[in-house]
Amino acid sequence: MSNTNEMPCEEGLDHSLSLMREGYMYIKNRRSSFASDIFETRLLGQKTICMGGKEATKIFYDNEKFIRNGVAPKRIVETLFGEKGVQTLDGQAHKHRKEMFMSLMSPEQIKRLNDILKKQWEIAINEWKQMDKIVLYEEAKQILCNTACQWAGVPLQEDELKQKTKELSAMFEAPAAIGPEHWQGRYSRNKVEKWMDTLIDQVRDERVNPAEGTALHTIAWHKDPDGNLLDTSIAAVEVINILRPIVAIAIYINFTALAVHHFPEETEKLSKSDDGKYAEMFVQEVRRFYPFFPFAAAKVKKDFTWNGHIFKEGILTLLDLYGTNHDSEIWDNPDVFQPERFVDWEGSPFDFIPQGGGDYFMGHRCAGEWVTMEVMKVSLDYLVNQIDYEIPNQDLSFSMVNIPSIPKSRIVIKNIKKKS
Repeated sequence: MSNTNEMPCEEGLDHSLSLMREGYMYIKNRRSSFASDIFETRLLGQKTICMGGKEATKIFYDNEKFIRNGVAPKRIVETLFGEKGVQTLDGQAHKHRKEMFMSLMSPEQIKRLNDILKKQWEIAINEWKQMDKIVLYEEAKQILCNTACQWAGVPLQEDELKQKTKELSAMFEAPAAIGPEHWQGRYSRNKVEKWMDTLIDQVRDERVNPAEGTALHTIAWHKDPDGNLLDTSIAAVEVINILRPIVAIAIYINFTALAVHHFPEETEKLSKSDDGKYAEMFVQEVRRFYPFFPFAAAKVKKDFTWNGHIFKEGILTLLDLYGTNHDSEIWDNPDVFQPERFVDWEGSPFDFIPQGGGDYFMGHRCAGEWVTMEVMKVSLDYLVNQIDYEIPNQDLSFSMVNIPSIPKSRIVIKNIKKKS
């Protein structure tokens, strides 16, 4: 008797256009129609397994079963990740590089980041008070670019801020785009990598001296498992892998402002809460509820069988991040914004995966997730407790097709005043 089950299979030659049309909902829709957490399809001309849910996440982040090297499409590598960055490594090389990233996430460094961020918010608010209106998304990106560079030890002149913000933003706004916007993302990465190549060389020649413990210092002097300094180009990519994701938190700040606007009853609880617990629940629910990453990709390392389904070596596999965060088997009323659901949440690395799942140190879960949380909490406090403002009529809808999804108006706010 066979111990294997036939995997549901989507008929047709290729479904890449369906993926583009459905975006964040592509895998979730088919999991629902197949009544299965796993199915087979064809994307970009190759056989692909798509899966979601808590048990699928556990398997997907098993380093004995899946690898990341060579998985990301060229358009993703040349905009979002960069060549030979930590996201593309496996095994001991990945573990060693990831430990370096995690060393930057100490409580002391996170506190320093928060202090820098608060100063940048104060500077921005003083400017906004003199303006008729501002576009929050664009302003938040500049706040975060300035914060990220100061925190990482990267020198940034005031007249460089807008350009560097634009270039770093293009990297995460362009990967799924088609045409000029995508090529702008590639062009921007090339420019930022050249800038960072020069900085790495200057640090190693001691012409630039960032403080010890900062990302620029740590990465410039980091040695691989064989005791060699990273190639300049790889070190540059990894510094960018600190800056770019911090700037990308502007997307979450926009969704945070949207949640504050749409759920005023939750905002009242925030202003009454002074222990920070409700703020943490609120930002966790923002991360769960709104779209950020649609899915993660890996390839099967070697043949194995899971739940009766055969996984063949080399098969591309996608994990449904958005769908898992909206899975009714995991979350009660998943399409309702409800921060209280995190009151008794135990912090499983496999059921709540807005920035990936698994272990921080051994796996491919985002090293900057703690940074994301802290940046969002600081920003939430300013939006609720530190300033008064109005949100005029505008298009606050967001797409479930465009990746990344951002409220269409980028959230315009006006009449900004500092609370006394």
